[in-house]
Amino acid sequence: MGEFDLIARHFTRPVRRAALGVGDDCALLAPRPGMQLAVTSDMLLEGRHFFPDVDPEALGHKALAVNLSDLAACGAEPLAFTLALALPEADDAWLAAFARGLLALAEQHGCELVGGDTTRGPLAICITAFGEVPAGQALLRSSAQVGDDLYVSGTLGDARLALEALQGRIALPEALLARARQRLERPNPRVALGLRLRGLASSAIDLSDGLAGDLGHVLRASGVGAHLVAERILELIAIKPYLSSADGQFEPDFLLQRAVSGGDDYELAFTAPPAARAAVTEAARQAATPVARIGQIEAAPGLRVVDAAGRALRQAFPSFDHFA
Repeated sequence: MGEFDLIARHFTRPVRRAALGVGDDCALLAPRPGMQLAVTSDMLLEGRHFFPDVDPEALGHKALAVNLSDLAACGAEPLAFTLALALPEADDAWLAAFARGLLALAEQHGCELVGGDTTRGPLAICITAFGEVPAGQALLRSSAQVGDDLYVSGTLGDARLALEALQGRIALPEALLARARQRLERPNPRVALGLRLRGLASSAIDLSDGLAGDLGHVLRASGVGAHLVAERILELIAIKPYLSSADGQFEPDFLLQRAVSGGDDYELAFTAPPAARAAVTEAARQAATPVARIGQIEAAPGLRVVDAAGRALRQAFPSFDHFA
């Protein structure tokens, strides 16, 4: 199977929203009047971002999901995406499963594949996604205000626990590993929530490298600090109620570290004024996405994790860095 046969068989689909899709040197996108384009790119490398034996259908899902999560954090509605794919070989069965996972999520969010590139090489996936957002309404990292509540969607830490179990660093019962692995390999981009936070949230970011690290970008861009309440964060680990700490493996400090620093959650962290609490609750209900208030923005720079009494924990919460 040649390169163009591969593209035609697995990745060519008719477009409805783009002006021109796969087949020419460039795709053509036409945002609606009054809208701005939001553009994001993410790269996934075998051995760095996913295991060599990962289910290709799950990999196709995640490859697009991480980009849609960025669009969600900007409050942008998905429009289209391109796919650059390096393959060690043209394995038809692998490609069929990968395309199935990729295009099922694309269809769910009305996001069209409009172009890209394929080449032979070590397995690598790079997607560039395009969304549209009303001019001046994009959610940014730079607008958090002192006194704002700090929220996070969904769950935290389960993806990191799955990763460590797959690496053999911890032991999880089979059923719990399957549940946590779903969070690692099939994240749910919070697009519906991002759209409903426009005009409501003061800032937002998606959580890819861990809550501490990603929230740090918001704090630096906004010139503020924040505190997080440890007990509220621990409640967001979905598999926590089923874990046994009898062997010391899953003590609160261990779990808190995974939830705050773990990464691969692809949830939204966002800020909003206390007066908007009822509106945030309603936005979450409309988006069918749970959100939790986990802290507050402060004037003093830096990020502090505190207990229920407001005492700062001495535990360190490093963030992920590809080049650290």
